[in-house]
Amino acid sequence: MRDDPFGAFMPYPPVPVAHAAEGPLAGLTLAVKDIFHVAGHRTGAGCPTWLAQSPVHDTTAPAVQTLLDAGARFLGKTHTDELAWSMYGMNAHFGTPVNPAAPGRIPGGSSSGSAVAVAGGLADIAIGSDTGGSVRAPASFCGIWGWRPTHGLIPMAGAMALAPSFDACGIFARDGATLARAAAVLMDRDAAPLTAPRLLVPRDMLALLGPAAQRIWQQGFGALSAREVTVYPEGVEVAYATFLTAVMADAKETILPFIRQSRMPLVRGIDGRADAAEALTPDQIADGRAARDAFTAYLDRLLARSGVLLAPVVQDAPFRLDAPVEVFDRFRHEAQRLLCVAGMARLPQVVFPARRIDGAPFGLSLIGPRGSDLSLIALAQELTSLKETL
Repeated sequence: MRDDPFGAFMPYPPVPVAHAAEGPLAGLTLAVKDIFHVAGHRTGAGCPTWLAQSPVHDTTAPAVQTLLDAGARFLGKTHTDELAWSMYGMNAHFGTPVNPAAPGRIPGGSSSGSAVAVAGGLADIAIGSDTGGSVRAPASFCGIWGWRPTHGLIPMAGAMALAPSFDACGIFARDGATLARAAAVLMDRDAAPLTAPRLLVPRDMLALLGPAAQRIWQQGFGALSAREVTVYPEGVEVAYATFLTAVMADAKETILPFIRQSRMPLVRGIDGRADAAEALTPDQIADGRAARDAFTAYLDRLLARSGVLLAPVVQDAPFRLDAPVEVFDRFRHEAQRLLCVAGMARLPQVVFPARRIDGAPFGLSLIGPRGSDLSLIALAQELTSLKETL
């Protein structure tokens, strides 16, 4: 990518990647998070050690190939947080992409480069991955649309795995119509389409928002007829602790062996997460996974086939890059208390721009039943078209 004023793309040598001349995505450009394999390229995963051990791949990840076969034109591979294990978009080795919607603030990660490429008008669509919020948070922070699909719906084959029972292949776009266009290529139809959706107000999620975010939610959703519900059956802290245990249990089996065997230097943040994952006992892992299953069952009953949560994405707009260290330490935990809902329950979530807080973007979202992805994107388009503020 020659013209990259926002630093969204990795500075790899350009290698031609074939795409179909015709198809439903013809004329659209595509950016790909650098955890997905693309033929002719190495995969860096935001980590010099991973990049040094990566071969030049001779095949392309199936999700990427599907978009290429539909006519999308590959532009390049995009920045990610190291090993996709953070949510700020800052990489100590390869730099931090500039948030086009709020320069001087975090772009959000770990799919930072993909979100920035779309927000900055460099790419029409971009692939990211979402484990704990890595598509949804940067979509909110950069003022664009983002989709975390039903878990397992879009193959994660040909990509670095962090926590496989959470990892999902998501898409960014600047508008709902383009997002729907890409989603329709990745899946033929909904397994469980929404018919007569029931709108639900997640009162305990809203309680985690500050006054400015509460006002934006009210402006976006407050006039809709909806029923109040409780999302965290045992309280938000129990749900968040379950999320942390379940993610780290996966990471202990998947990415921790690479970290320890390679003896890679660990940046602040990843070091603590790696230690916490390593310290988990078999009983803690079993208890965490059982608690996750119980949470999933509760959400399944709550949503059934037609329930849609009118959900906040995160608790606030993106903070400044020069924020005090305590902001860095606190923000991720506050955000993941909201982001953990769809991830733990393996549900689709669609993020779209709302308003701004202190000049920076703040998004809203819909969370729907498993398999309702295309219907959920269509409903988000319908609701946003009714509100000039969204």
